[in-house]
Amino acid sequence: MAFSDQVKKLRELNLNEIDLSDLDFENIGSWPIFVKIALAILVFIVVLGAGHFFHLSALRDAHSAAVREEEQLKSTLETKAFQAANLEAYRSQMVDMENSFAVLLEQLPKDTEVPGLLEDITHTGLGAGLEFDSINLKRETEREFYVELPIEIVAQGGYHDIAAFVSGVSALPRIVTLHDFTLTPIGNSALLRVRVIAKTYRYKGGDR
Repeated sequence: MAFSDQVKKLRELNLNEIDLSDLDFENIGSWPIFVKIALAILVFIVVLGAGHFFHLSALRDAHSAAVREEEQLKSTLETKAFQAANLEAYRSQMVDMENSFAVLLEQLPKDTEVPGLLEDITHTGLGAGLEFDSINLKRETEREFYVELPIEIVAQGGYHDIAAFVSGVSALPRIVTLHDFTLTPIGNSALLRVRVIAKTYRYKGGDR
């Protein structure tokens, strides 16, 4: 039978007349040609649909990856653009920091200036109304960038005298910090004995 006849027969086919129970699935070669064609078309549609689905999935994954990379590149570009736009401001801040650091270094006493610092501390305490029992230099402690010189101070006076002394020390032109306060009443009087460690600092780079 010619192929045109088969096509004509396929067009004239009434699907209700097909009984699938009559088809031998173990011997597909014996099936009518129009059933074979219908099966081939069905398989073709299934394969085409599956291929289309997996192809679209791969495209979606690639698109998502491209979008993420684009966002990362935009973020990097924005960061670099911001840094470039503020480069002069950063340089100005660096100069200010260097100047501030230089000022702080000038506030750190040299070895030869320690006696003068002790005199300033003593003068500040006497001016506040304190009476000194002792002022002793302790062993220096080396830190990463500076040397720390503790000074143990023992004095006595009223509460307001001690507060005035603390305020006066903080106003000294050199950096002095106060640590480990101990206040002890003296008898039945209003006087207090204060024991405190004053720390001054020297730049580790040596004399300037």
